[in-house]
Amino acid sequence: PDPMSTPMILDCDPGHDDAIALLLALASPEVEVLGVTTVGGNADLENTTRNALTVLEVAERTDIPVAAGCGHPLVRPLVVADHVHGKSGMDGPQLDPPTTEPVDAHAVDFIAETLAASSEPVTLVPTGPLTNIALLLRHFPDVVDNIRRVVLMGGAVGLGNRTPAAEFNIWADPEAAAVVFESGLDVTMVGLDVTHQALMGREHGKRLRPTGRCGAFVADLLDFFVQFHERVYGLDSSPIHDAVAVADVIWPDLLEAERFHVAVETDSELNRGRTVVDRWRVTGKDPNARVGLAIDGNEFGEKIVERISRLP
Repeated sequence: PDPMSTPMILDCDPGHDDAIALLLALASPEVEVLGVTTVGGNADLENTTRNALTVLEVAERTDIPVAAGCGHPLVRPLVVADHVHGKSGMDGPQLDPPTTEPVDAHAVDFIAETLAASSEPVTLVPTGPLTNIALLLRHFPDVVDNIRRVVLMGGAVGLGNRTPAAEFNIWADPEAAAVVFESGLDVTMVGLDVTHQALMGREHGKRLRPTGRCGAFVADLLDFFVQFHERVYGLDSSPIHDAVAVADVIWPDLLEAERFHVAVETDSELNRGRTVVDRWRVTGKDPNARVGLAIDGNEFGEKIVERISRLP
């Protein structure tokens, strides 16, 4: 890795867009992936962990450790998104079982150990429910000093996708999300307002397919993911939600963002998991997050194609 590269841990629940986010990170010298941790979300923990191992194998980066984390939210039952991502969590490509295993450590312990061992602060990029990160903050409060920032995919200023009020990752474990937003850490929220502008479609897939194994893998992911978005949203392309969080670490100027106070609704069934973003500063509370508002979607798609084309 580049000596100037940002050390990061990707905490994810792969997931089509998580897989593309991980490949983007692996293809980018600006970041050094210290490890991948998994959480139940898009699929159950067994599937998300297997999928993370598979992506690293496709990219020929089995040197990167994978640690399995929490299989269900802090206080609620697990609800997966298999209607979006298929039964495996990553339907589309023909996947061989991975030849590698996760490390013995639980994800929360693995992150704490990795933070403690790092000579410089580490950026955490959670792209699933925030269960592992919340437990880390509660269980190892002394490691907080070695977290540079948290760039999370989740939430929305406006619309939800799991319910009219809430985005899936925050809805899945709102108590964990509340812990993270109230932590005092440098938090960036990459929500649906931004990710629904960051679209990729079959044209991107066609350009990636001939570039190699990773390109073909992403093309297969996009084919499956776009079918879902055609059926449900009438789109001919799909938001690559999680890759936007990684892109924000690589290219700090890509997102238009502003600092606001964000609160997470945990008590209401109707609004469970809503990220209440105080855009007009009516609460008088100090901003606790940098909130993504806009992105140049064309530039985003081009950057992803260019980077993933570099992979083996």
